[in-house]
Amino acid sequence: MADLGKVSRALISVTDKTGVVEFAKALAGEFGVEVISTGGTAKVLVEAGVPVVPIEEYTGFPEMMDGRVKTLHPKVHGGLLARRDSEQHMAEAAEHGIGMIDMVVVNLYEFEKTVAKPDVTFIDAIEHIDIGGPSMLRSAAKNADAVTVVSDPADYEAVLAEMRANDGATTLGLRRALQAKVYATTAAYDTAISDWMMAQLEGGAVAAPFAAEQFEPPAAFSLKLEKAQDLRYGENPHQTAAVYRFADDFAGLASSSAPLVGADQLQGKPLSYNNFLDAEAAWNAVRDLEEPGVIILKHQNPCGSAVAADVTEAYDRAFACDPKSAFGGIVAVNREVPLSLVEHFADRDKLFVEVLIAPSFTPEALERLAKRPNLRVLATGGAEGHAKLEMRTVDGGMLVQCVDTVDEDPETFTCPTDRKPTDAEMRDLMFAWKVCKTVKSNAILLAKDEMGIGMGPGQPNRVDSALLACERADEVCERLGKEKGGYACASDAFFPFRDNVDTLAAHGVTAIIQPGGSVRDEESIAACNEHGIAMLFTGTRHFRH
Repeated sequence: MADLGKVSRALISVTDKTGVVEFAKALAGEFGVEVISTGGTAKVLVEAGVPVVPIEEYTGFPEMMDGRVKTLHPKVHGGLLARRDSEQHMAEAAEHGIGMIDMVVVNLYEFEKTVAKPDVTFIDAIEHIDIGGPSMLRSAAKNADAVTVVSDPADYEAVLAEMRANDGATTLGLRRALQAKVYATTAAYDTAISDWMMAQLEGGAVAAPFAAEQFEPPAAFSLKLEKAQDLRYGENPHQTAAVYRFADDFAGLASSSAPLVGADQLQGKPLSYNNFLDAEAAWNAVRDLEEPGVIILKHQNPCGSAVAADVTEAYDRAFACDPKSAFGGIVAVNREVPLSLVEHFADRDKLFVEVLIAPSFTPEALERLAKRPNLRVLATGGAEGHAKLEMRTVDGGMLVQCVDTVDEDPETFTCPTDRKPTDAEMRDLMFAWKVCKTVKSNAILLAKDEMGIGMGPGQPNRVDSALLACERADEVCERLGKEKGGYACASDAFFPFRDNVDTLAAHGVTAIIQPGGSVRDEESIAACNEHGIAMLFTGTRHFRH
């Protein structure tokens, strides 16, 4: 058959020596294959009685540079890459004394096991990066029309079975399957190295050309994704959808230590596409709150937010911000959920919740939640930190950026106004600043007593956002019997004109936090001084498009 490839010479160099002796014995004993081998593999085969041609004897060149250079030789790669159907290739091979190599048996240095050792050094890790192995695999795989490439000991029996059925030859179908496996293997290997090096840069083990806070995208990186589950549909019923998890070390950059994908779903219907989007936004928001906190989120915006002495009180305060919008929302909690919190939203408020997400739940809380079997309950195991990178696909590519974490030091903020914030205003400003970054642009968030009582999201101009936030804040105060005014305002980006300040002042805002940086900052400062408003400049924008 035309697709059969006779195996007359094989190069064997493996880290994982499982089954290699038996395989090499069969190649040499049953089929008369000449075996070339290197270093430790050659030693094992010789001790087992397998006739071996050492690589240095085959190439006529010794191993050098502590073994870094041994298979990187034209007699190796020419023997693998030469097209057997090309008169030119075969003539050049004959001219230079290059024999054909019909099979490569290679698996790679165990880089991931090396770097998993607690005492591994950066130099040790570098020395365990395989160069010759991937080079031989790629050369052999490129020429799979003629060369059989074996990168996995699990394939030894299949290869031998074909050779026994075809008088020492393999079929093109098998070689193609092995070819594809090689490129998956080398891609995963390179990704593991890249991800480990990125982690070293993040951890300061080596001098970093960039930091997570000022991420400079690399020239290239690979993603390996593994389907976690199919979804009922996407954003709309006519769209198919699925959720994937990161299946390699890249997860260290694109996943937090307590990610949404990977959380334990303790009960409820499968999450939908929109559930994942909203749960992600809520979970990221609540993790920025240091005190016991609750975020109630609807359609990507935090309609309720609060901190308190405990999470049940925080839930009560968050729900009070906007009970109407809370219906059908996501509730995210940054501490263990007790029975009291469940009783409040399920029994007292009769609140329909799509997803409840928290680090953990008490047994009593879970027992009560079981009475709502459709409610999706997610336990993440923790609430610490964020992923370092986030990605969004666009037509033809992907946008990548570092995650916007709120960790500014208030000591670095400037106060350009005559009046400084009071201690109470400062607490509200810092709370609003953390929650505001979750609100879609142009974002305005009003806080009072560390509750997010007024939100202005997604408006085409910032004045409209301010008006909407103020109207909602007044409604909350009226409903709760609180005195209107005394609001702290956070704006995700600077005020382009003083009309923002004038609008906020008319509704009782007494303190503002914003990035600053507008060419008209002086106008906003003057407006604040006229109204007796304290204003802080953070120097950092938290725009969420």
